[in-house]
Amino acid sequence: MEKIEIDPITRLEGHGKITIFLDDDKNVKNAYLQIPELRGFEKFCQGRRAEDMPQITSRICGVCPVAHHFAATKALDDAFDVEPPSAAKKLRELMYSGYIIYDHTLHFYFLGGPDFVVGPDAPPGERNILGVIKKAGIDVAKDVIKHRAFGQKITAILGGKATHPVCGLPGGVSKSLSEDEVKEIEEMIDSCHVFAKFTLKLFDDIVLKNQDYVDLILSDPYQLDTYNMGLVDDNNKVNFYDGLIRVTDPKGKEFLKFPVKDYNEHVAENVEEWTYMKYPYLRKIGWNGLTSGQESGIYRVGPLGRLNAADGMATPDAQKEYERMYETLGGKPVNSTLAFHWARLIELLYATERAKELIQDPEITSEHVRNPVGEPGEGIGVVEAARGTLIHHYNVDKDGLMEKANLIVATTNNAGAITMSVRDAAMGLVHEGEIDEGMLNKVEMAFRAYDPCFACATHSLPGEMPLEVEILDSKGKLFKSLERL
Repeated sequence: MEKIEIDPITRLEGHGKITIFLDDDKNVKNAYLQIPELRGFEKFCQGRRAEDMPQITSRICGVCPVAHHFAATKALDDAFDVEPPSAAKKLRELMYSGYIIYDHTLHFYFLGGPDFVVGPDAPPGERNILGVIKKAGIDVAKDVIKHRAFGQKITAILGGKATHPVCGLPGGVSKSLSEDEVKEIEEMIDSCHVFAKFTLKLFDDIVLKNQDYVDLILSDPYQLDTYNMGLVDDNNKVNFYDGLIRVTDPKGKEFLKFPVKDYNEHVAENVEEWTYMKYPYLRKIGWNGLTSGQESGIYRVGPLGRLNAADGMATPDAQKEYERMYETLGGKPVNSTLAFHWARLIELLYATERAKELIQDPEITSEHVRNPVGEPGEGIGVVEAARGTLIHHYNVDKDGLMEKANLIVATTNNAGAITMSVRDAAMGLVHEGEIDEGMLNKVEMAFRAYDPCFACATHSLPGEMPLEVEILDSKGKLFKSLERL
């Protein structure tokens, strides 16, 4: 049996490889996304001071540290039996909006977007931010850099650092906002709002007005029917920071809705021998392998998962785009993996609108930003990371030391769906052994749409990155070798 390996896969956080097995007719028999890294954060958090967890876990990843920081902080709120003041919650959510702004901007322009802006069949050396600049213009590049920096500046003002924040404390945050800081943040948010609208217009002009791209989005290799999960507010609208966890089935009907403290009653994790990444699934359905549809317990999280699981967006401009996406792509739910890109840009717009609401709230400058903590115990914190639902579950002993930590990160929640998406894309695109660089890239597009963060989901010591794809014939002899630049 012939084997094709894409190793390493590209434009993502962390490391992984795709192995494609061909049958005797040189068609795809199966394909696997393999993560050859060892995840270790839960283990070496044991015995550490609980209040250090927001700083320790933010080091899991340099792209999504804010998500881990606040999942940890919320878990400590719960573990120390304390409700943060209203102003502290608003400051946390405001900072979280800044994180979503810079993270979603990063993915569209640097990681996932080049496949559309430059083209999936373009040479590898052009499918990057430099290719986007060449296609969209230098002024666009300047705007991208400026507004990503604005998102990080917002997190730095509120969090103390742009990348690894230090503001989150059990019971609140470490500092309040001054009037001058409010003014500075408000000006940046106003600019980010305009930029988000521009980015959606760019997506409209380059992707949605190109019928080949629309056909690719709607094509069978990229369709996957799964359950969807995300945090929602009291009106079942998307919320990144707080709310209930809602799950809808592959046809869009509400299947579950529960408080975050009950996640363990509804979510279980399966282990496969060929990867270090775990596979979460819905307990009520059960683990039925890497299968899709109503009888599969696998679900999706992240931008498309959140929009599918919700009844809409809580801000007006984002709601209009939400309605337009479903109208354009055939109604709700949308099960096209490549639609994650559009959903992500709708969330970018929502983050700017929600940030505008928060920065204009009179309570945002309140100095009452922390409440006293109670006795330590068990705590669970959940937020919506840019990549999807993120769960931190801690057991803290009477001395305030960590006894146990379980982290189910967004990419772990998506693990089953990502693996199936890669498999289905390979089966739908590779026929009779005909492969080229563009085709392999289209297989990679199936995982890239999720904006996966394998640096969050798993950890390698030290890890390797070979840079060659080898195709072997049925006798194990080298048939073709492709070098990834």
